[in-house]
Amino acid sequence: QVRLAESGGDWVQPGGSLRLVCVVSGSAKCKYDRYWSWYRREEEQDTEDADFVAGYDENDGATKYADSVKGRFTISLDSAETTLTLQMNDLRPEDTARFHCTLRCRYRTNYGTNSYWAEGTQVTVSS
Repeated sequence: QVRLAESGGDWVQPGGSLRLVCVVSGSAKCKYDRYWSWYRREEEQDTEDADFVAGYDENDGATKYADSVKGRFTISLDSAETTLTLQMNDLRPEDTARFHCTLRCRYRTNYGTNSYWAEGTQVTVSS
């Protein structure tokens, strides 16, 4: 059973920084086409309406960012491929949201894609 658990959400003043961490367990068998992402959503939104923030392709280490966070956020994955990090700098009030880490993967190359979401961690940016 794949489980994702985040930490690091907090209240911070504009211009501040936070580091979100997501630890995965039970994912060793879901080892094909692994793609990690951070999404965020307003409190009243469902996860289906969450906005993409950043992504990391485990196959080649390629990263992708939403335009609104480019140059401020950095996504990274540790060498053991179990801990995903989102370093957020120069935070703005509009970054206030619940952040979720996700993992997409396949158990076999010819199987469909599984998508796993963590519960989320709240980031609040205000003065």
